[in-house]
Amino acid sequence: MDTGTFRGFEVQLEDPGIVWVTFNSPERLNGMTSSIKRDLIEMLNQAQMDNGVRIIVFIGKGRAFCAGDDLKGYSQEILTEPGLVPPIPPGHDNGIGTYDGLRMISQELNRTIRAIDKPTIAAINGVAIQTGFSLALACDFRIAAEEARMGSATLRFALLPDEGGQHLLLQHLGLAKTLDFLMRKRIVSAEEARELGLVHEVVPGSELANTTRDLARELAIGPQVAMRFLKRSIYNAAELTFEQACDEIAAKTALVDYHPDALDGVASFQEKREPKFNAWLDGN
Repeated sequence: MDTGTFRGFEVQLEDPGIVWVTFNSPERLNGMTSSIKRDLIEMLNQAQMDNGVRIIVFIGKGRAFCAGDDLKGYSQEILTEPGLVPPIPPGHDNGIGTYDGLRMISQELNRTIRAIDKPTIAAINGVAIQTGFSLALACDFRIAAEEARMGSATLRFALLPDEGGQHLLLQHLGLAKTLDFLMRKRIVSAEEARELGLVHEVVPGSELANTTRDLARELAIGPQVAMRFLKRSIYNAAELTFEQACDEIAAKTALVDYHPDALDGVASFQEKREPKFNAWLDGN
């Protein structure tokens, strides 16, 4: 996949297959534009199809993870950095343009994060509002710095959480708490977010990168095929009946049980040794 500096973010790949996506516009609190979102979607598609990628991490520079959309940037797109995809009209100049922009760009970014079968981590280094908050909620794991604050608060501007944030929040909080969170325009601290179940862990800001790297490496050395099937089964189970979820994971098990990772996992247990996962990825 392409690495380097692009519009609004940088991409680095480190062993063993960990992609770091760093939002790099701290002067704009890492605000998003349509071009940035489209490039992020393309980056994620490349990561999904690249066997050298196992884990994807999002983090921000400065005091923000991502403080939402860069409203000025939408009218003055920042095109000084190379893009992964060519520019298109930003839309949002009429009702149908707003609808199309949401469905094809803003919402598609969060759908892509959820659809990718490789584990994703949001390292929330600072403020995460609306776009940044929903992106973090779309990730599989969230680790927050102690100084981080997060929420939607779109009603402060008489706007809606239009990137799918209401659904993502409902999955984490349930109906009553989601109504309270969104209707009362709540912005919460990292510790409050942990108590609500919105983040998995809170650490000092100075330890965020290393804590995230430790988690990424733990996930990266695990059996990738089984982990990717399991991730999809867990998300599917949230939308299925019990009977459907049982059938779905049984079908996946019929494939996973005969993969070399599973065969070596069973053999390693019997032989009292460490398993040798992911040889298929390492070219062995």
